[in-house]
Amino acid sequence: MSFGLDTSVVLRLLTGEPTAQARAAIRWLRETQAAGTAVVISDLVASEVYFALQHHYGVPKVEALRQLALFFRSGDVVACGEAAEVLETPRLASAKPGFVDRLIHQQYRRAKVAAMVTFERAARGLPQVCLLEGDVEG
Repeated sequence: MSFGLDTSVVLRLLTGEPTAQARAAIRWLRETQAAGTAVVISDLVASEVYFALQHHYGVPKVEALRQLALFFRSGDVVACGEAAEVLETPRLASAKPGFVDRLIHQQYRRAKVAAMVTFERAARGLPQVCLLEGDVEG
């Protein structure tokens, strides 16, 4: 058996806010771990946390990525997708393409999709990418 955390719980664990909910989340996590039950985080939750930390909590991109990577490395949670691996990309905060685009790309690769099709020129350096060209219509 395992439990999957949603964005609200991960945010409480990472930010400590609001305090009462953060304490409840920590207590639940410790009790669940003590029972030997796995706690997992999906790629969608990791993506939402990444954006929420920046836009709702004012956390700089590099720090949001660092916090997420540390959370996965802590052993308190397990990735049920590609997020933990993608978060290990060197200089991810300034990488092009960024975290979420790399997450999408890695999911397609893991699913053995022939190629990711995109207009994003930044993705051209990734393997298995089909870059479409086209003028932007005004």
